[in-house]
Amino acid sequence: MPSVILGLALLAFWLYCLFDVITSPEQEVRRLPKVLWVVIVVLLAALGGLLWVLLGRPRQGDSVAGMYGGYGMAEHLSPAPEAEAPRGPDDDPEFLRSLDRRLRDED
Repeated sequence: MPSVILGLALLAFWLYCLFDVITSPEQEVRRLPKVLWVVIVVLLAALGGLLWVLLGRPRQGDSVAGMYGGYGMAEHLSPAPEAEAPRGPDDDPEFLRSLDRRLRDED
């Protein structure tokens, strides 16, 4: 039973690493070309996945803007400003004023 759980855990780790290599942007992969990382992870399974996580995976702070010094790239990579979230009618002061006027007119 423990060997089955260990086997499933290794399979899950291997699939995670393979998916991570495939979906990582080519320019952010470290040390080796992305295609070579895919081959390493596929052929070496758990060891290849461990090598990917330690040596090839893009770091959290790395980005294309960091590679180019940020000159002219930051505006293309920064997320779009979020639109104001929709408000419910009970949060809209204008709606509440109009509702208050209607209620007064009915009285």
